[in-house]
Amino acid sequence: MNAEWNIRACADQCAACQTKFADRETLMSRLRFTADGYVRDDYCAGCWPGREPGADAETSAWSAVWHAPAPKAPEALRKETAESLLRELMETEDPSRRNVIFILAVMLERRRLLVEKEVQIQPDGVKIRVYEHKQTGESFVVPDPQLKLAEIESVQREVMDLLGIPPPGAKATPPDAQAAEKEKFQGKTAENPEKTAPNGKKTQKSAKNAENPEKTTENSQNPFPPAEKSENPDQHEPGADA
Repeated sequence: MNAEWNIRACADQCAACQTKFADRETLMSRLRFTADGYVRDDYCAGCWPGREPGADAETSAWSAVWHAPAPKAPEALRKETAESLLRELMETEDPSRRNVIFILAVMLERRRLLVEKEVQIQPDGVKIRVYEHKQTGESFVVPDPQLKLAEIESVQREVMDLLGIPPPGAKATPPDAQAAEKEKFQGKTAENPEKTAPNGKKTQKSAKNAENPEKTTENSQNPFPPAEKSENPDQHEPGADA
């Protein structure tokens, strides 16, 4: 896994006493930055005060809740989602995916699947954002590329392309299908003139909707919902630090 970004799952037992965590038990977690990258330690409430500091200083610490994993359901046909794509890209060693990884993390934060726990500035000036998965308790360590406003739109288009989502304004149906639908509509109104208002406004409005079906689907295709209230006051829109 890339040392620049990674995912650290919550352990199922205390790092000190090795006692298994109970479902919904409150525990304490910390991140340490070592020569091999980030290391996560999880402690029960009793062992946390007496934890060993270790050779590496703690970079983050927070309270978490342990959720016992649900039984595995039968594997269905795989469909790419923002979360599965983020996990897949974070397993790669491709630095060109850094911007996409950050935008995907922001998307999942807005959907309240990830919660920002910490913002760190490394000695080389790189900003690191530490997210926690609300359901699994995993830690997602994501570098903030501090995108400029002009760069965000192109990265969003790249994310939509990877997820197989048509961009806003794309035709919902092929032109031939649209022409056939329009001809069918015009034929129906010609056969039933009494159903159309004398001023023709109703027919004009309906024809306009038939010619522009993409307007009714544009909003449903947008994978970037408006930001919701965050649990972390340090959170901000991507590119705000530019």
